Amino acid sequence: MAMTQPIRNKNEIRELAAYYLKRGQVRNHVLIVLGLHTALRISDLLRLRWDDVYDFENKCVRASICAVEKKTHKTKTIALNKAAISAITLLAAHFARRGCFLIENPRTRRAISRIQAYRLIRDAAEALRFQNRVSCHSLRKTFGYHAWKNGASVAVIMEIYNHSSLAVTRRYLGVTQDDKDEVYLGLDLTA
Repeated sequence: MAMTQPIRNKNEIRELAAYYLKRGQVRNHVLIVLGLHTALRISDLLRLRWDDVYDFENKCVRASICAVEKKTHKTKTIALNKAAISAITLLAAHFARRGCFLIENPRTRRAISRIQAYRLIRDAAEALRFQNRVSCHSLRKTFGYHAWKNGASVAVIMEIYNHSSLAVTRRYLGVTQDDKDEVYLGLDLTA
């Protein structure tokens, strides 16, 4: 089985994030945007409820969310950036209801399944003709890769991921020879 990689190309990320929005499927758009911007595992993302992300008293999206990770049982606070808040706001206009799942199957009133989430992400990547295999975990890896490329410390990324070893985080980042070459060629200590 091939290991999924982060999406390195920023144009591909933008295309993926916009794919379902252009089709009027805001729920699916939110799934992808939050997957890219929160670094949550798909199981944790699908467990989010409206009360976790939306302040019903003030009728606005929360600035951050607090989630208990299913795998590690650790609580983490995640600041929501403009893209995440904007996506949730679009969905809230029609679907915000106390106690309901954020990424909900309208027929069952339950969260969509992990398999359905995978299909949505895979179908969008295939329709966009991405060269590399894309899965739910690609979104989580993409977050870390681009955070690292933007100068975030690997130690901070490791903490965000709740990894117990640096080796796991390095593998997640999907560092390529091109990334290493960029560091070699971009550093001139004698200039």
